[in-house]
Parts: sequence; C-alpha cells; structure tokens
Amino acid sequence: MAQSVWGYDSDNGPDHWHENYPMAKGDKQSPIEINSKDVQHDSSLGPWHASYDPGAAKTILNNGRTCRVVFDDTFDRSVLRGGPLTGAYRLRQLHLHWGSSDDHGSEHVIDGVKYAAELHMVHWNPKHGNFAGALKQPDGVAVVGIFLKVSGKYSRILQGIDNIKTKGKEAPFQHFDPSILFPKSRDYWTYHGSFTTPPCEECITWILLREPIEVSSDQMAKLRSLSKNGENEPVNPLVDNWRPPQPVKGRVVRSSFK
Repeated sequence: MAQSVWGYDSDNGPDHWHENYPMAKGDKQSPIEINSKDVQHDSSLGPWHASYDPGAAKTILNNGRTCRVVFDDTFDRSVLRGGPLTGAYRLRQLHLHWGSSDDHGSEHVIDGVKYAAELHMVHWNPKHGNFAGALKQPDGVAVVGIFLKVSGKYSRILQGIDNIKTKGKEAPFQHFDPSILFPKSRDYWTYHGSFTTPPCEECITWILLREPIEVSSDQMAKLRSLSKNGENEPVNPLVDNWRPPQPVKGRVVRSSFK
C-alpha cells in the first residue's frame, strides 16, 4: 500500500493503516465506544465556549475521503476555549464521516448506538507555533465531535455539497458561522485520543457532544452521492468513510454531566 492511497476499502481500509502508519496501533487511538457505566462524571469540567468569525470560512472541498470546510487560522479569529482545555484553540477545518445508510456512519459509538454521521470540528493550540507543531504535542489539538441523526430538519452545513460532487473539487464557502451546528445542550464527554485518519497522531482532546443534531434524509442522500473518483471517472460513491472503534486501553472517559 503506497503512502498516499489509504482509504476505507477492504484493500486499504482501517485494518491496513498500521502497515504504513504504525501509530494506528497506538495506545490512545480514536474513535472509541463510550459505555455510560464506565464514564466518570467530573464536576471540575466547566462549559466550553466557541467564538467563531463567520468571515473565517474559506472553501469546501471533496478530497475523495471526506467533505471538508477550511477556515482561516492565521490568527485567533475563530476559537474554542473552556471545558477540558487550557487556553484558546483555533478552528482549522471541519469534516464529516458518514455511512451508506442511516443506521451507521458515526465513528464514536455510544452504548451500542451508531448515528448516521459524525461531524468533526478540528482546532489546534497556537502555543505550539503551527499546525504541524501541534500534531506532535499531547495538548496540540481539540476536536468537537457532533453526531448527526436523520429527521426532517435541514442543516446549512450540507448546502455547499452540490458544488463538490467529485474528488478534487473545491468551491468557495463563505460567511458561514459553524456555531449554528451546535446542539442546544452543551453536555459532553471528553477523553484523550487521536485523529481517526492516518497518520492517527495521538494529540487530541476530544469534546464529544451528547446531544445529536438533526439533518434531513435528502441531505444525507446528497452526502452519499459525492464521488470518491475524479470528474472524468465513473462515479464511485463516497460512503462508509468511518473508522471503527479502537481499544480503550485503560483510558478514562469523563463527562460534564451526571
């Protein structure tokens, strides 16, 4: 398997990642299954706060593995703070993982429940100089994870998808306030883990929101109609781009709620 071609198929999927990315077999990998009975409520965990500048949103991209929205992170323009974090973390990108049908697609699993999709908002700690530097530090990155469940509701995150049908397509995605994606409840689980894509660096403080947000089945269908092939190739639907839960290996998941 060449460095560049990891993916989610049987020949290059999560079971093979460790062949080129040994960290994928590390002790602090993500995602995990969270079992309520093992979670420790931590009364010292305060609320988290996001102050996002809608002008920081730049582009939406289909890279053949996910749909990603990229933000300007050259200064403290859109930041996350509070909760388990020390200092302000800058929003760099958000992306989604989803299934081929509504009954699976999320990466984290809660008491056996899988959601249709999971949204990851990736922030990094500017005290480490730049994003590459943050990837090498245990407190380098903070990801807010939000579950998506299918209902009649409509979510703006999926509006730009028509412009990025095929791999390599990028389109402007401007004046977007990512905080509209947050559920009403700020309750969260938190644990130390990794990126869920190679090289699977173990630098992430996860803030996983308990309450899912709702998207329409039309929007999920649109997401599943993206192609992981380029414009002049046959359509190859981009679906099931999720990594299954990894061993917890003694880590403790804390919750902000009882």
